[in-house]
Amino acid sequence: MNEHQLEVRVRYSETDQMGVVYHGNYLPYFEIGRVEWLRNQGISYKELEESGVALPIVNIIINYKKPARYDDLLKVITKLKFSSSVKIGFECRIEDEKGELLTTADFILVFVSIKTGRPITPPEQILTILEAHS
Repeated sequence: MNEHQLEVRVRYSETDQMGVVYHGNYLPYFEIGRVEWLRNQGISYKELEESGVALPIVNIIINYKKPARYDDLLKVITKLKFSSSVKIGFECRIEDEKGELLTTADFILVFVSIKTGRPITPPEQILTILEAHS
């Protein structure tokens, strides 16, 4: 399965005075989606970091189409777009309860050694999982 879906309810603290989700608060929704996509594939982000590998974002493109509002139930859909020797890309979108598209995003992350801060090839077990989905 190349795609993962989860639901997130908009909290009051994530909105402005008009009840609209502040643009920066979409990033945590997308992060939850990426981490859960990895978990669903058997990759624990926590264990990855404990093994000395980080996965920082190096590029984000977000397109806001319609606002999400306080108490909306959002569907965060995360799909692996590509993987290479040191990079991984995700295509994400957020829909409302009616299935209307609210926001899209593309993310590129790089596997990095926590010790050196330099790009590295991910562990073999992760490469195998990613290759199966690319």
